[in-house]
This record gives sequence, C-alpha cells and structure tokens, in this order.
Amino acid sequence: MKKKTAILGATTNPGRYAYFAAERLVSNKHEIVPIGIKKGEVFGKEILNIRDRPSVTGIDTVTMYIGAQNQGEWEDYILALKPKRIIFNPGSENPSLAKKALEKEIDVQYACTLVMLGNGLY
Repeated sequence: MKKKTAILGATTNPGRYAYFAAERLVSNKHEIVPIGIKKGEVFGKEILNIRDRPSVTGIDTVTMYIGAQNQGEWEDYILALKPKRIIFNPGSENPSLAKKALEKEIDVQYACTLVMLGNGLY
C-alpha cells in the first residue's frame, strides 16, 4: 500500500538524508509532502514552509529529519497532521513528542526511512 508521507525537514540539498528519502519514496510510488524551512522543489513538489503550518490532509506517515532540539515549536503542528505513524530517523529521536504521539494512538518508530524502504518494511 502506498503511503502519503510528510517529510519534515525537506531540502533541495542532494547531500542530505531528507533528500535521499524523498527520492526513494517517489521511486517507490509514495506521494510526498515536503515540509521545511528551505525554499524550492523536491521531485516536482514545492517545499511547504513549516512556519506557515500548512494544512495537509490524508498523511499516513511523518518522517522526521528535524533534530529534537528544533522540534519543540512544531510538536502541536506535527500531531495536528494526524498521521498514522511518525518515523524518528537517526538524530531526530524525541521521547517527549513520541509520548504525545502514542497518547494520540499514533504509531512511533525509531527507524531509518531509507533502510525501511530498502528492506520492504515501509
């Protein structure tokens, strides 16, 4: 099943893991919603400015590429997206946000989106 995925911390920089994730998600036919502070396009999708807290519906997965130290102001927004799961990629682990997500019955995974895609576990 294809999963509409919000990429938090999206970037146009091809050297960043968020960019690799966008590329792999698109090549695996998942719809991406890039969200971040960078401007530009990623694989045909405009990066939505997180500061505007863009309204997005139908999100299955939020994949985190924002470090825990920078997530605080966005926690309510992330939870308001009502994803089925949040993947905390290495370096983005946040026990406080994970606890809030679990309280809202959002699945929490400490994993790597790229590895999950590579192993067919996404």
